[in-house]
Amino acid sequence: MATLLSAGHRCADSPDILEAIREEDCNLAIWRRPPLGDFAPLVQGTPRDLRFETTPAEVEDALCAALAENGFAGKALHAPLAADVARIASLFCAALGLSRFELRLEHVRTDSCRKFHADYVTARLITTYAGEGTDWLDHADAARVAAGQEPRRINRLNAFDVGLFKGKLATDRPAIHRSPPIAATGGERLLLVLNPAQRQFVDRPDSPFSDASEVA
Repeated sequence: MATLLSAGHRCADSPDILEAIREEDCNLAIWRRPPLGDFAPLVQGTPRDLRFETTPAEVEDALCAALAENGFAGKALHAPLAADVARIASLFCAALGLSRFELRLEHVRTDSCRKFHADYVTARLITTYAGEGTDWLDHADAARVAAGQEPRRINRLNAFDVGLFKGKLATDRPAIHRSPPIAATGGERLLLVLNPAQRQFVDRPDSPFSDASEVA
């Protein structure tokens, strides 16, 4: 059963909740899920961040190959991670009516994107496989930040939670979020980001995200 966290935000322990992002008044849909395992060994050493476009059908094989080629440790974890990403990618593309998407897998050790912001996309999926999850604000606190004030409450996704954040290209009330500050703690994150591909055919013409080809 879906939970209304605050105006515009939906949350449930079922992946079906990601479809809520299609609703006009929803700017953040969160799929709560338990940890899938310990993926921290993947970021031991200095792996190179990944970024490429693909399809839900091709991503599992493409990601396995990219992990091996770009210095990701924990070889036994490559296949489980790729299988999970393939599942998430299928849900992401189904929710937005996409045929292709851009994948980013990043080893984060700094306070990158530390300021609260909205993304210049139609929608963006974010999940964290190791380390702290993404911070986000409800509408009232987003308004406070826009006015130069401090938020009263900062919400945070758990590791493995899947957040689908509506961006500036889809609404005038996009989801406001940031990367959690970790530099002072020595923390590390393994972050997955899915975006609509820059150029693609949209499978569902009625999709509110049919302008996905405009994403920069």
